[in-house]
Amino acid sequence: MTGHIGARMARVQDDRLLAGDGHYVDDLDETGVLHAALVRSPIAMGELTRFDATEARAVDGVVLVLGPDEIAPLVDEVPLSWLLYGQQIPGWQVVGTTVRFVGQPLGVVLAASRAAAEDAAELVEMDFEEKPAVVGIAGARAADATLLYPETGSNQIGSFHFGTAVEELEEVFANAAHVVERDLVVPRISHSPMEPRGLVAEYTKATGELLVVSSTQVPHLVRQELAQALRLRQDQVRVVAPDVGGSFGQKASLAPDEAMVCLAAKLLGRKVKWIEDRTEALVAAYQGRGTFSRSRLALDADGRFLAIHADLHGDAGAFCSSGTGGTGPFQVAALMIEGPYRYDKAGATVTGWYTNATPTAAFRGYGMQEGTWIRERLVDEAARVLGIDPITLRHRNMLPSDALPHLTHTGVPFDNGDYPDVLARAAAIAEQKRKPSTDRVRRGIGLASMVEITAFAPSALLEMFHIHWSGYETSTIRVNEDGTVTVFSGVTNVGQGIDTALTQVAAERLGVPCDWIRVRLGDTAVTPYSNIGSQASRALALAGGALWNAADKLAHRMRALAAGYLDAAPEQVRLDGDTFRAEGGASMPWREVAHRGWLGWGRGEATAIRLEETVEFDPASITFGYATHGAQVAVDLDTGQTKVEDYWIVHDSGVIVNPAVAEGQMLGGFAMGLGSALHEQVTYDPNGQPTATTYLDYLVPLSEDVPDVVLEHVETPSGLIPGGFKGLGESGTIPPPAAIGNAVAAAVPEIAERITTTPLHPSRVWSWLDDAKLTR
Repeated sequence: MTGHIGARMARVQDDRLLAGDGHYVDDLDETGVLHAALVRSPIAMGELTRFDATEARAVDGVVLVLGPDEIAPLVDEVPLSWLLYGQQIPGWQVVGTTVRFVGQPLGVVLAASRAAAEDAAELVEMDFEEKPAVVGIAGARAADATLLYPETGSNQIGSFHFGTAVEELEEVFANAAHVVERDLVVPRISHSPMEPRGLVAEYTKATGELLVVSSTQVPHLVRQELAQALRLRQDQVRVVAPDVGGSFGQKASLAPDEAMVCLAAKLLGRKVKWIEDRTEALVAAYQGRGTFSRSRLALDADGRFLAIHADLHGDAGAFCSSGTGGTGPFQVAALMIEGPYRYDKAGATVTGWYTNATPTAAFRGYGMQEGTWIRERLVDEAARVLGIDPITLRHRNMLPSDALPHLTHTGVPFDNGDYPDVLARAAAIAEQKRKPSTDRVRRGIGLASMVEITAFAPSALLEMFHIHWSGYETSTIRVNEDGTVTVFSGVTNVGQGIDTALTQVAAERLGVPCDWIRVRLGDTAVTPYSNIGSQASRALALAGGALWNAADKLAHRMRALAAGYLDAAPEQVRLDGDTFRAEGGASMPWREVAHRGWLGWGRGEATAIRLEETVEFDPASITFGYATHGAQVAVDLDTGQTKVEDYWIVHDSGVIVNPAVAEGQMLGGFAMGLGSALHEQVTYDPNGQPTATTYLDYLVPLSEDVPDVVLEHVETPSGLIPGGFKGLGESGTIPPPAAIGNAVAAAVPEIAERITTTPLHPSRVWSWLDDAKLTR
């Protein structure tokens, strides 16, 4: 049975989720559980001089209160996976008395109820020696800035230049016919998952084992970091990820507050539950983005790209988060600055900064949204300055299909595809969508093109850059004694439908129905090791590639077993529905072959008994998806309101396993990108106090903000991945801010030069319109 690849089947978990039978952390049985609440800093910068929990411990139901003095001797530093050149601080501390951001966890309270724990946490008395806060990159760079880590002598984390040497770039810019230069900003934003962070931890003293059920996308990494922090062997820690209500990179590593809760469970030998509330999520959970760049594009007299350079600065916050956070997104923005175009020279300089803000982490579109915003705004501004149609300018400079594979100046190895074809298709849709302006409503169309890192990354590449992640994925597939099939993978389901895609891959290669297959994910006790897990648009490409090969091997073994029982050669046997049939007419049901195989009958001397195959897949290189997005906007000159009326996406992510899942990923990703473009921004006052602490202050898109989206798939199979897959989890999120920003610039060219930062909310756009004397 084939035809599962490309089938538009419903996700395997949809029936139970739609029936209300999801199994999230907060659904776990609370019998005998203690509830945790965190004691958090109310100030941004200073020293904690007193932590008095006397009143808190007296609250009825309180079992334990831990402050910094109790926690610090029991925990170790968690090392970082990816350092920036010159970085002096290689890890983060679970707790300390130096405060560096509002919401920093300083203690934990355990009580019989959540209400009692929260009430007690508010009764902890704390005194501080407050210091001036460092707010934003400009604040960190100021000569008189408070130093977050005085021992380093600066608020700078480190700095590195990627690509063509700065001296060579400067020479090109000095001699170019045209140079477009802009200060471009991508502000901090919140991940806003449907389900905030949460965990239930239980330590069994008799066995010395810690079980953590966590809303995480990286259970193996959480196990690794918890063992490090709590001084346990890794085989003492089991982490299980149940249903996860979104993550988007925020749940891609351990955080100090999570470690504190697990420590409390370890000390008491009790089951402890912690569920983050929404204010905590907006204030204290890892945030995303946060870059400023002075960026330039050089062109010759004919509009040919000569060079691009970004001097990019990233706001990492109070410390560099572990996992795939820290300065990694800033470095990826630099590495991907060139996009799908040709240049004589290209490079980017990355500098990271500590500030008195919540630490940043991975965010969907990991650095690539930032790089795309920089590049695509420069391209459109160059087109405007030179008087060239922006689509024409893109076509003139885009890498043609026969120029692929292509190694960028920053060392990124693009693989295959047809970038101009996708651009042409998007441009054709633009002509169909174009609507006229009215007297007080301006309309415009903008496009943005991008290339996306997927199937990240070969272990050899990670080793070369000293990035301590596992780049491979492992899949195990088993035909059980009753003929059913179980797949085990280290990647996780965070709502993206990976279990459905893996089901289809297994069914395709084995030739069996999808309903015979069950996929097991998210449990470090039974699933293969994967410390990157489901992020970076890699789950299907790598776990699916491993499964493709494992299922092929198992299918061959099943056919060989059946051939032996049927007294035929393997090539004379085929699987017809649920039955193996030999050319001579003899047959045996699949289930009977499985049963006999597990009995060890008829295997021959050299054949393993267990009907199970495990394959590790480490790709030879990165594979790349790519896309062009288009947006038509209407800008109200009297209010500054920007409405996205139409949106379209033409993308290539290799072979599509399930179009319905792929389209869901693209549409959800676009909605997040729309939020970045028009609504979302984390803000702080001059004292480092967060000023967007609820959804009254932090705006996210509503359903009415999201237009109908036209989606077109182009399929260029990857030559690097079994099955030809590429990733697409971030493709929908990366270009929308640039496409929408370019559309606003096209609608109102009088303010185009000012469109250098997101979000394009009404008050910001109205102020630009007013400065241009376009308001009434």
